Amino acid sequence: MHDTPQIAKPEPLAERPDAVIFDCDGVLVDSEPACFEMLAADLTAHGLALSAHQVEHEFIGGTMQGLWTRARAMGANLPDDWVATFYDRLYARLALGTPLVAGVEQVMDALDRCDIPYGVGSNGSEEKMHVTLGQHPAVKARLAGRLFSGQTLAMPKPEPGLFLHVAAALGAMPARAVVIEDSPPGARAARAAGMVCFGYAPQGDGARLAAEGARVFRSMADLPGLLAL
Repeated sequence: MHDTPQIAKPEPLAERPDAVIFDCDGVLVDSEPACFEMLAADLTAHGLALSAHQVEHEFIGGTMQGLWTRARAMGANLPDDWVATFYDRLYARLALGTPLVAGVEQVMDALDRCDIPYGVGSNGSEEKMHVTLGQHPAVKARLAGRLFSGQTLAMPKPEPGLFLHVAAALGAMPARAVVIEDSPPGARAARAAGMVCFGYAPQGDGARLAAEGARVFRSMADLPGLLAL
């Protein structure tokens, strides 16, 4: 079961940030349901019977290589080439249609009006971001040169390096950058980087985000106000 929204109303910032760092999957694009469904089917077929919700709870925010290692330790007989072959199938499915998260463009509009730079720090691969964001050319154009993959940089979350790298690229000190995340590992990375994190949980695991220090919110329509825009 998803947690009920018994989370304290998030505290807004006292002043505008110097930069905003978005996660990609589940924050900018609604790619996670398809991914979790495919993962559940694959893991079950390889001897580890998990539902899509269980996969989400166990693995959200990690890397696919990390999932492969952990799932094998949990009893899944995944082949050595599983990560590469799964990515190929996942990209093909996501290419069929991956919607934007509702309200994201309006958040970017508000940031643009305030001249606040923003970028992306994702554990997903660059190719995955191009597949999903590439379906929304206007949004992808706004992020040109500011899409950063923890896989490419060898800085996966929950380590703070990815967010520190993005903040530097945006010209912001860590304490003046804000992260928008939807996973506990991402919130942990933000905390380790010394950044305020707003945890997006429209109906999901808000309690786990809050436990990592994130200020949990339920609608992108609330985010401009929370960022003092």
